[in-house]
Amino acid sequence: MGAVMLQGTGSDVGKSVLVAGICRLLTNRGMAVRPFKPQNMSNNAAVTPEGGEIGRAQALQALACRIPSHVDMNPVLLKPQSDKSAQVIVHGKVHNIGDAEYYRKHKQDLLDAVLTSYRRLSNDADIVIVEGAGSPAEINLRAGDIANMGFACAAKIPVILIGDIDRGGVIASIVGTQTVIDSADAAMIKGFLINKFRGDVSLFDDGYAAIEQATGWKGLGVVPWLSMVHKLPAEDAVVLQKSDEAKEGVIEIAVPMLSRISNFDDFDPLRLEPKVRLHMVPPGEVIPVNASLIIIPGTKATIADLKFLRAQGWDIDIAAHVRRGGHVLGICGGYQMLGDSISDPQAIEGAAETVAGLGLLPVATALTAAKTLTNISGKSIADDQHIDGYEIHVGETRLNLAKCEMAHPMIRFLDGRLDGAVSSDGRISGCYVHGLFNNAAQRQSWLARFGAVSNEKEQSVVVDEALDALAKALEEYVDIDELLAIAGDAA
Repeated sequence: MGAVMLQGTGSDVGKSVLVAGICRLLTNRGMAVRPFKPQNMSNNAAVTPEGGEIGRAQALQALACRIPSHVDMNPVLLKPQSDKSAQVIVHGKVHNIGDAEYYRKHKQDLLDAVLTSYRRLSNDADIVIVEGAGSPAEINLRAGDIANMGFACAAKIPVILIGDIDRGGVIASIVGTQTVIDSADAAMIKGFLINKFRGDVSLFDDGYAAIEQATGWKGLGVVPWLSMVHKLPAEDAVVLQKSDEAKEGVIEIAVPMLSRISNFDDFDPLRLEPKVRLHMVPPGEVIPVNASLIIIPGTKATIADLKFLRAQGWDIDIAAHVRRGGHVLGICGGYQMLGDSISDPQAIEGAAETVAGLGLLPVATALTAAKTLTNISGKSIADDQHIDGYEIHVGETRLNLAKCEMAHPMIRFLDGRLDGAVSSDGRISGCYVHGLFNNAAQRQSWLARFGAVSNEKEQSVVVDEALDALAKALEEYVDIDELLAIAGDAA
């Protein structure tokens, strides 16, 4: 069994995508490949077949390996709940609400959990491709680290360092990383990769050689800016700032960017539609009056983000949109916000309180300690179109029986359970299902309401084709034989 860890000079340098591409590449070569990320921090989560919770990037990487996802692929997941605390997920289940002091006290327990998962994965693999988090150059976080060099040293796994040339300063970022980290950590790094190069790669030949000479590390290639990457789910919310606002479309769909927005890959299929302009509305900006549909997305902290939504004045924009005859959809936390009230009697997400919702659906939500984690299949009741997706939420939402004539359920699962609500006029909808737009027929049904025609592509097919295209490109630009040789040095 071999293993190699891809660490970055910073966040958003392309680690997740490169791991996914290498996983597909080696899988296509006939190897048994397993992805692994010791610790992830993201509100974009996926539900595994056994009912656990991991980062969506690791779910994508499992798909790249053509295997089911598993909690061992991301044993520690941190889901930011406020500026100072995060929900701690260990082996797929909620472990605690932690802050900096929590990590200081429990770092050894978390490392033990990480190493246990890694060893289990290794037993079934020819090679494990490990993804780091952030940067090993964050030396203030080195003590007790389980995400980068702390794990690499504990598991004795060689490291390849990735630098993002698109953001500039890539020579300094790679050479500087070697300069600031401990010499024992630097010895774990066996090579480097340059990512996101635009233009003639030969223009960087001198810079590439300078990095090799300054660090003594071997370069494994220069990966150009790859167009297929935008078809893959993104994990970091920074991608939301890079929406193509210049895109012209038949309809505009607006999504307010909540402060704790989660599972925003729900909107990837809409972003790829040629007849849709997806407008991710940043804080401080009004929701455009020409939007045909407003989607209130999922969130890690529903009550806090409902207050945030009101602070931006978006509740006023949404109310005006409804008065003009517009449509609104709420997904997960967004669905909870559409109701009459949200209560948190057990202080699950913050203070114990009850707040008024937007009052657009006759439902009420009570947050509970138990978290729903399940993959679902079913059909939307109004148009009988199939849905595959997943639920990941706390709380139960119930229809107000005194107002039941004002709404009806939105989805019927294959097991007979009902989910969501739709107003009597059909313009206001909400449900707990993530992945609603992945199914081509379901997406077409939504777009047809506004006079648009879908590209009729299943999102699963789009992603799978993009992974194959990515793997083919990496075969060309990355020294895979050298990577395998480095991986063979793992203990």
